[in-house]
Amino acid sequence: MAWDQFKKGFDRWENTTAEYLETVMKNRTVLEPAGKLLSAAFRARARVHGTLSGAWESLGLPTRRDQERTLHALNQLQSRLLDLEEKLDALNKKDE
Repeated sequence: MAWDQFKKGFDRWENTTAEYLETVMKNRTVLEPAGKLLSAAFRARARVHGTLSGAWESLGLPTRRDQERTLHALNQLQSRLLDLEEKLDALNKKDE
């Protein structure tokens, strides 16, 4: 019983809040500053990543991009190795 009452109250609160927030989030007065804030945050993030990348490079360490390229090359090599192993197994089965 108590759970059902709680659930009904919560559902009412959630519906009312959702309607209000939907109205607020469609308002240009809210959207424009929020968009500007988000854009500024992404620009700051890009600057931080650039600075950190430069710091890693100055220490002679691989950057994230370098590591991703290396990982991609390793994945390609692994794929080729697996293909060669399959071909070798197929040739061995033919000889048997």
